[in-house]
Amino acid sequence: MRHSTRGALGLSLSGLWRAQAALADAKRSSAISKIRSCIIVFYYGGPSHLDTYDLKPNAPADVRGEFQSIETSVPGLRISEHLPRMAKVMHKVAIVRSMTHQNRLHDSASTEVLTGRQSPQGDREEFAAIPQFYPCYGATLSYFRREQGVEIPHAALPFLFHNVVDVPCQGGGFLGSAFDPLQISVDAEQRAYRAGLLSPPEGKSLASVAERRRLLDAIENVAETNTSAERQWRTFYDKAFRLLGSETLRRALDLSQEPAAVRERYGHVPFVAVNGDTSQSASANSRAMRGQNLLVARRLVEAGVPFVNVFDFQQQGQNWDAHANNFFHHKHYLLPQTDQSLSALIEDLDQRGLLDSTLVIAMGEFGRTPRINANAGRDHWPDCYSIVLAGGGVKGGYVYGSSDKLGAYPEANPVRPSDLAATIYDRFGLDPATEIHDLTNRPHRIADGQPMREWFVST
Repeated sequence: MRHSTRGALGLSLSGLWRAQAALADAKRSSAISKIRSCIIVFYYGGPSHLDTYDLKPNAPADVRGEFQSIETSVPGLRISEHLPRMAKVMHKVAIVRSMTHQNRLHDSASTEVLTGRQSPQGDREEFAAIPQFYPCYGATLSYFRREQGVEIPHAALPFLFHNVVDVPCQGGGFLGSAFDPLQISVDAEQRAYRAGLLSPPEGKSLASVAERRRLLDAIENVAETNTSAERQWRTFYDKAFRLLGSETLRRALDLSQEPAAVRERYGHVPFVAVNGDTSQSASANSRAMRGQNLLVARRLVEAGVPFVNVFDFQQQGQNWDAHANNFFHHKHYLLPQTDQSLSALIEDLDQRGLLDSTLVIAMGEFGRTPRINANAGRDHWPDCYSIVLAGGGVKGGYVYGSSDKLGAYPEANPVRPSDLAATIYDRFGLDPATEIHDLTNRPHRIADGQPMREWFVST
């Protein structure tokens, strides 16, 4: 009798879970995706909103800083003088000037901004590696589209970003490592990109690797084992093998196919040694590839990748975390490359007919303090900051929300990371109230916020 009761309970729970999954699938199938792809350009460290898209010319000198504003392609809309190329495309761009949250440290702020959820560890930096809990946006999208057979559902480049350890917001979290992004790395010296270890071993051809796979298949068929661990391993192995032979991926990462003029438009700055001195070559080469990262993102979208993360931070030159000499670094290192590459991405997508179907989001994990500190820098400030969006049906030349006269707090229409998360999912046709389950089968909405449909031309 005990055995019978346990069996009935198991069937009941199993049936309930299947019913929930079927309901979720029905919701997804009835939703209409408004975009095909999304590119998030993430400026880790925190750009200064007061020196980019929300200048305060009438504020005291210790708030307004050194930069002047300039006119843009949208009458009445002004942005930093060090963003002249972006000024010319603002009629294709929306600015949100009222982003806000309470995480004052890089790791926890990045986690909330890139997952839409507060870190389970709270507002703190990580000094030892911890497992990621909530999945990032690309992972969640990949999970819901796992039956669609997309070759590369989610990619990230040009490296895992970290402060002390890799920040736990870049992968599948409780959905599992199967939904981690394809990690694409850059070789700054060779000016080339590669997808992790997805290249044949040295001295081996794809044909020889295929022969090894056939041998492995034969061994597994003889062994006739089929444990859960073996099935998971085989899934990863099959995925790796498919990508190893992917001509689509290989072409997407081969920038030699791009005309020189296109590469230069994004910011292809060749390194030239001065008097034979190559001591600065690594740093210079790395900086030169910052713009090329966005060109790779465009090529990945063109190749059918639905979600691409580009991480821009201190491993490729000057840090966005400008606690000292904020204006010098923004003027000479940070804004020129950002201005060139982001405007190039927007124009390039538009010229190729991809902008309407591709949502581009450029943001950091927070902004900078209104008051300039004693080191001519600005410190962390999540209370109010700006992000920009382009494409995907966004209203061009649109400004949503506002900050107060010092740029310290939202004055109107505050927007939280959970709202941004809901907006991203909504644009892909996913109901933010849809639930996913962690390893203990506890349900979580994919986003707790509200989709900001007023940012877009059609809802």
